[in-house]
Parts: sequence; C-alpha cells; structure tokens
Amino acid sequence: MNVPKPRLSLVGAGPGDPEMITLKAINIIRQADVILYDALVNESLLGYASPAAVLLFVGKRYGCHALSQEEINRLIVENARAHGHVVRLKGGDPFVFGRATEEILFARQHGIPVAVIPGISSAIAVPASLMIPLTSRGVAESFWVTTGTTRSGSISADIELAARSSATVVILMAMSKLEGIMDLFAQQGKSEMPVAIIENGTTPQERIVTGTVRDIALRVQEAGIGNPAVIVVGEVVHLHTLLTGDAFQEIRKMNNTHEER
Repeated sequence: MNVPKPRLSLVGAGPGDPEMITLKAINIIRQADVILYDALVNESLLGYASPAAVLLFVGKRYGCHALSQEEINRLIVENARAHGHVVRLKGGDPFVFGRATEEILFARQHGIPVAVIPGISSAIAVPASLMIPLTSRGVAESFWVTTGTTRSGSISADIELAARSSATVVILMAMSKLEGIMDLFAQQGKSEMPVAIIENGTTPQERIVTGTVRDIALRVQEAGIGNPAVIVVGEVVHLHTLLTGDAFQEIRKMNNTHEER
C-alpha cells in the first residue's frame, strides 16, 4: 500500500458561520486524508471532507482541552506518516491565538512540509457582523487585538497598555477575567466607555450584551453570557445601535448630503 507523501495544512475555519470560510480552505479540506479539528470549528465544514478521510476531534478552546498541545503535535506527525495529508482545522485564523507556530515547528522538525491557509478571524468578523466597526473616521483610528489571559493564567500586560490608548480594544479568551480587565480600563478613567460582549458570534446561538466598563460585568452575569465570546471596548460600540436602529437612515441621509456637497 502506497502512503501519500506526508504534509500538513493549517486551515482557518472562520468565526463560526460555515459560509465564512475561504474557497481555498474548502478545497484543502476536500484533499485531506486526516482532519484534526478544534472545538470552535463548525462541524458542518467536515461535510466537505472525503468520505475516506479520518476525522479526529482534538478540542482546544478556552475551558475545553480534549488533548494537550504536545499530544496534538504528536498526532499530526503520526497521522501524516501513516496517511499523508493532515489538515489541522482551526477556528478563526491559525495565526491569531491558534498556537500554529508550535505545530509548524514540530512538523518541520520531523521533516513534514507545512502550508498555511488563512481564515477570517473572529476578532474582526464577529464585531463586524453586528455592525460594530473596529475603526471609523472620527471615532477610532486603530484597534488592538489581545488575549485576556497569558499561559500562566494571569491577565495579559498588553491589556493595561491598550487601556491607555484611544484605540478600539478587542479581547479574546477573557470572560474568566472580565472584572479584572474592566478594572484596568476604569483605572484609566474609562468607566463610562462602551463595551460589547458577543457570545457565539456569527452562529444561530449568537447573543450580544452592551454596557459600559462600569456595569458590563453585572450585565453579563444577569444575561448568563459565557465562552466563547469576543469583548469589544471602545466608542465604536455606540455605532452598533446607530447602524442597526432607526438612526441608520439618518446617517445615510447625512452621508448623501455630504457627498452632494
């Protein structure tokens, strides 16, 4: 029996909506001999796989670690050698908190070539799907994307730096540290800064809670919002109401008047 040449493709599955995946990613999934997929991957995407493909769930999301990273690394190499083309299917984009670097280095150490197929990150797609632009002229000129917790379990020091800026701040994997994170923003005089928290973004289970730095933790508790969730802190959160409500038509009128001038 001839085993195909071992290779690894790291594929971004997008934020949750199965239509938010690239055509290239679908084509790679169709070519896979083995697919190792994460908990945040919409399982309907596995329908693109060959009937002969081996499908292995490996967990990997905050609070859901079916396998350790070391075990996943070993599975990649073992399956590539035994079957050929391994697709490592990850939620969002492989290089945005996806630990892709570790898997690439391990595979290459064992002589396995690697390709990366970028995906649509939840950090951008989830706010956008709910009419929250991360940048908007006159409101926000830039944005940060940061993780809520470090490997040690502490709040990332980057959040304090982000809280000092005027940028929109998008925080992933942070619900367990929400109160502490909001305290950092409050310490910078931003208690009234608007905040949106979106659970299961771009999926039928999507829910959003909005508030301010001062009260968002209580609002989240009352609503029962949990992981997976994207946190957005910044004045752009106000645009969610404007762009989805009656004011949307007023904004269009204003823009049209400006263009006519």
